[in-house]
Formats: sequence, C-alpha cells, structure tokens
Amino acid sequence: MKLKTQKKLAASVLKISKKRVSFDPERLEDIKEAITKTDIRGLVGDKAIKGRQIKGTSKVRVRARKVQRRKGLQKGASTRKGTKNARVNSKQVWINKIRLQRTFIKLLKDKSVITKETYTMLYSKAKGNFFRSKRHLKTYLEDNKLIVK
Repeated sequence: MKLKTQKKLAASVLKISKKRVSFDPERLEDIKEAITKTDIRGLVGDKAIKGRQIKGTSKVRVRARKVQRRKGLQKGASTRKGTKNARVNSKQVWINKIRLQRTFIKLLKDKSVITKETYTMLYSKAKGNFFRSKRHLKTYLEDNKLIVK
C-alpha cells in the first residue's frame, strides 16, 4: 500500500517533515482513500494521522554540571580556555586589593588605632605589595604591636 502522497499532504497540513508523520495501522484503508488536504485534516482530527515529537538533546547533564560549577567544582586546568589574566584581570585584582587595604588603613588612622607614622609606613608597604590581603595586614599589626591602646 503506497501512501506517499497522503504522507506528503499530512506533512504540509501538520507543518512538519514527512518522516515525522505517523499513521494509525488500523486506519490505513481510510488514509488510503484520503486524497485532499480536507480529508487529511479530518483524519488528523480523528487521531488516525499524528505527528511525532522532535527528538531533542537532554539538558539534564548540563544542569547538573551548572550546579557543580556554582559550588566551585569542575573548574580545573583541563576546563579552562583563557589565560589566568583573561579569566581574572590581574590589574583589576590589584585595584580591588589596594583599595581595600588603603581604606582599612585610613579607617584605623581616623579611629586613632594607629599613629600617623605607622599609617605612612603601612601605606607605603601596601603600595609595594607587601600585604597579601586585609587579614595579612591585621596579623602584621598584631605581630609588630603597632596598635595603640
């Protein structure tokens, strides 16, 4: 039984490709007699002709990986494409670090926790990249007993 034309008509009615059109095996005689688009529409309404769903790509693995990345995982060397500077601009890192340290030193001076001389010394040390972070600066102050009681 050749249903090539019916398949072509059904595809144009359903606005899908021919390979996605499926016929009900029990209603093949009715489908064979359908020669116009109107006949095909009637059979589509009767569920004798159906369109199959498009096979898509599952996003399950993508979503799972996204969750892991949010936790900071799956970001190893083999995953990285750009250079270190491309991923995190070293200049921006420096700007953020120095601003944090300078505001912290200024706050200590304004609260009279450190002397003016200590402030100048810490400021120049910060400028020379002596301190790794704000925490390092705090430990330096404690270790060298630079905090005024």
